[in-house]
Amino acid sequence: MKTQDLMTKSVEFIEPQKSIKQAAQMMRDLHIGSLPVIKDGMLLGIITDRDICCHAIAMGRDPVMTQVQDVMNRNVATCYEDDDISKAAHLMENRHVRRLAVLHHDHSMAGMLSVDDLARGSHDLAGAVLEAAIPVH
Repeated sequence: MKTQDLMTKSVEFIEPQKSIKQAAQMMRDLHIGSLPVIKDGMLLGIITDRDICCHAIAMGRDPVMTQVQDVMNRNVATCYEDDDISKAAHLMENRHVRRLAVLHHDHSMAGMLSVDDLARGSHDLAGAVLEAAIPVH
């Protein structure tokens, strides 16, 4: 089975110059915890609710004046749409993440693969990813 068989194809995203307040409002309205940051169809990064909270608000940044590109994570875990789901799951496990950006081979955004998506294909793979993604304090 390929990532394109399980991934979410219709993905909400945000542009890098938008404010983190706008990103937070989108996440609230969509009931999600992260947004890919895309410009001209290309993935630049990802912003999470944790990025907004811990890397912006807790540091005293103004949510209206701070742009998404100022706090987004540029080191996004990615795979390709034709990768096998076991390869994607191992990447998620090794990177300790619950979601991957899925790319076309021209590096444009194809979708997102979450651990929930993965569970539809393999409970064993999803369980291994969840176990690896648990934060260690």
